[in-house]
Amino acid sequence: MKHEHEHNVPGCGCGHCRHAEDEHEHEHVEGENRKLQVIKLIVAAVIFIAALLCEHVIGTDLVVYLILYIAAFIAAGYDVVINAIKGIIRLDPLDECFLMTVASVGAFCIGEFAEAGAVMILYSLGEFLQDLAVDKSRESISELIDFAPKTAIVLREGEYTEIDADDVEIGDTVVVKAGAGVPVDGTVTEGNTSVDTSALTGESMPKDITVGDKVMSGYLNQTGEIKIRAEALFSNSAASRIKGLIEGAEAKKAKTESFISKFAKVYTPVVVIIAVILAIVPPLFDRNWTEWIHRALTFLVVSCPCALVISVPLTFFAGLGSASRKGILVKGAEHLERLSKTEIFAFDKTGTLTKGVITVTAFRPTDDEKLLKDVICSVEAHSDHPIARAFHGMSYDKKNVTEIKEITGEGVTCLVDGAVCAVGNEKLMKRFGITAPTGGVTLVHAYLDGKHLGYAELSDTVKEEASGAIARLKALGVNKTVMLTGDTKTSAEKTAAALELSDVKASLLPEDKVSSVEELLKEGNTAYVGDGINDAAVLVRADTGIAMGTLGSDIAIEAADVVITDDDLTKLPEAVRISKKTVRIAWQNIVFAIAVKLTVLILSALGIADMMWIAVFADTGVALLCAANAMRAMR
Repeated sequence: MKHEHEHNVPGCGCGHCRHAEDEHEHEHVEGENRKLQVIKLIVAAVIFIAALLCEHVIGTDLVVYLILYIAAFIAAGYDVVINAIKGIIRLDPLDECFLMTVASVGAFCIGEFAEAGAVMILYSLGEFLQDLAVDKSRESISELIDFAPKTAIVLREGEYTEIDADDVEIGDTVVVKAGAGVPVDGTVTEGNTSVDTSALTGESMPKDITVGDKVMSGYLNQTGEIKIRAEALFSNSAASRIKGLIEGAEAKKAKTESFISKFAKVYTPVVVIIAVILAIVPPLFDRNWTEWIHRALTFLVVSCPCALVISVPLTFFAGLGSASRKGILVKGAEHLERLSKTEIFAFDKTGTLTKGVITVTAFRPTDDEKLLKDVICSVEAHSDHPIARAFHGMSYDKKNVTEIKEITGEGVTCLVDGAVCAVGNEKLMKRFGITAPTGGVTLVHAYLDGKHLGYAELSDTVKEEASGAIARLKALGVNKTVMLTGDTKTSAEKTAAALELSDVKASLLPEDKVSSVEELLKEGNTAYVGDGINDAAVLVRADTGIAMGTLGSDIAIEAADVVITDDDLTKLPEAVRISKKTVRIAWQNIVFAIAVKLTVLILSALGIADMMWIAVFADTGVALLCAANAMRAMR
């Protein structure tokens, strides 16, 4: 076989290398943008300090420090002014950029030059801190993701060659080695193996396949090498169809505005309308236009919510940082805010509420439990099948096992201490005339010397912390907990009952999960917690998608709004607690800042608040107090 392709080569055209180059370019651009923001803020701050020194210490001419204040204003806020102009052109001007621009220009008009510069510097600093927190979370998330090359080994011109999965054609013979993923949908033409289907179905139990069986892209080949005939292009494979579901879910999901943007949409028009009224209405009676226009401009300057534009982003910066330190990576302040309103939690089962590992939960003997355990463990010790691995490492008295023969999809026949033995499922038992019981969990039966010894029960076990985590979520105000899984109804209901969940829906395909979450969205704000490829679309569609990072698939982590880095379910109530605390502190700052602002605005409108210390307290003083309060979110 040819394996000559070397990845991550500059200029290479394969999908993996193109993706790697795109990622590198994106990270480079992000890094450059952040450096420019830092430089912009430093330059603006230095110029602003120089202007203050020239005005209050050195005592230079007005022109000198005015030029410096204007330079600081431009350095910190040129992009804010541009966005304000764009808003006016779009006939949608009343946002925070418009308010910052009007207030700072008004400050220049009434001679409050320092105020004008401070407005822009504080606003730009607040936005930078919030963006920095989001970038840090994204960087941590990207470290979790292993970008495996999307390649396939195909038969071309009599030789097997590794190519990009996008280049596989219908009818190609594709080799899938043990441990490799199936690149495209197809039918097995040679070999037999066991495949892990959990990425697509959520089902933890492996599936035995042989010649003639269908396989889908996203399956993981676990045991033997197989050859498949490609029956779909990579773009039409199961994985690609799930990608289509994700894109469709993304289109349906409502975009959430930032906290400060929603506030500005109400606050800005109110302030501007009052300022206009103040400038026009009173002079109609006393004809003192100069005085009232000056008061209106003063009103705009005092109304500028510096305390809010610095403290609200700073609060979310602190909240995001606090969550990140606990292994909860949130991709933006809007997701943290939305999480605080969550009323319904929906969960995937396998790998999320359960460990995603098959374990032996009980031995059910016909007569002798020790004999049953010794026989099954002795036989399964000779097999590397995923179900057999569940018995590896158990303590037992070893039997002499010979003449082993594996029957695909059924189990193993052999001789144990010279007696005929069979270990496997109910199909294998039928070969020996035994009518074996079946159940919602996986059963491994043992037959020895004409007698059914009994069976072992295998299942995925619930995570130890799951019950406590769900109880804490309920205590935090979550009024409904639902399981949505591709597992069987019996297995799902058993897990749901153990965790006291409100509802359970089983045997769901990815599109069924999306439909189920859309129904839950009608009842209230819904978060979905999952970890597999089959969860990606529903993670996007939910109000808040939460991926379990360690076991989660790359696609699930990319699709989610929040990532739990260590799969610890106790981090879910912790994330909700942090989100509620962060939003509570943000509202404390808003109420306090507005209360002070309203008081000073009334005094300003009446011409009473001409004393500088009142204006300074209403602006800088309140901003510092709110910033100090915001940092409580770090604790």
